Amino acid sequence: MFASSVAMSLLAAVAFAQQLSSTLTQVVDFGPNPRNVSFYIYVPQNLQPKPPILVAPHWCHGTAQQVFEYRSWAAAGDKYGFITIYPNTSNVVDQCWDVSSNATLTHNGGGDSLGIVSMVKWALKRYGGDKDRVFVSGTSSGAMMTNVLVGAYPDVFAAGSAWAGVPFGCFAGDDFDVWSDACASGKIIMTGAEWATLVKKAYPGYSGFRPKLQVLHGTVDTVLYPQNFEEEIKQWTSVFGYSPTRNETTQNTPLEGWTRYRYGPKFEAYSAAGVDHNIPNQDELVLEYFDLKCRRTKKGKCYSRASGHRA
Repeated sequence: MFASSVAMSLLAAVAFAQQLSSTLTQVVDFGPNPRNVSFYIYVPQNLQPKPPILVAPHWCHGTAQQVFEYRSWAAAGDKYGFITIYPNTSNVVDQCWDVSSNATLTHNGGGDSLGIVSMVKWALKRYGGDKDRVFVSGTSSGAMMTNVLVGAYPDVFAAGSAWAGVPFGCFAGDDFDVWSDACASGKIIMTGAEWATLVKKAYPGYSGFRPKLQVLHGTVDTVLYPQNFEEEIKQWTSVFGYSPTRNETTQNTPLEGWTRYRYGPKFEAYSAAGVDHNIPNQDELVLEYFDLKCRRTKKGKCYSRASGHRA
């Protein structure tokens, strides 16, 4: 999966890696981790005070090391002073994340999601990180995990960016390595209210801050069909209480043929015309969306949970 886009960025990624100020480091014994997810972290030498944290889950058949090499997060961390966490699943069969078990889809319930949240909490304590500026972005299985994390742990994350994923709970199957052909092929179709119920059941009684989210999908994706993009839109507009009618449309952004739809201040969706599952990640777009280029010098200056709106 993603062989072509990965190959295109490999040389550039190697160049980035050769210029980094620090190294990718594995951490062990970091807290509750029922599925034995591995924890790798990049901490730049030029770390800003109270640094933000970006979580970057890999795709199926991928690894933490590959995300480190193929994405520019570490180089951006050097420039802007934020920490990046690269989790690595223990699923050796296909390296896909647990986005299906009841445990992972439940707040503090277990699964891969709890292991990743433990990494975040460890890093916040170890480096004096900003608990209001924790973000997550991934592609494919990593995008599914992004949906899971912002859905099940709205108290931890400030925002998410999901590239070619599926709605929260779409793969639900009460096991740790479920592949749902029905979901992948776009056959699971529900109302926005039904989708939102899955999110709200993940953390019963929670009524606090909801992380903002952007979802992006190619129009000719034949791995995770484009209908999943439409279902994500229904799910998250309902969670936020927005109308499913777009209130802003911008064509040819960030690339020719891509269209951005905004539904409210905390949710936007990008449709990439003619793009298959190898959607080319636009790291600059993610950095801007998370406001990770901002160095916090005053309370509320940069985007954070504290400055965000409640949903």
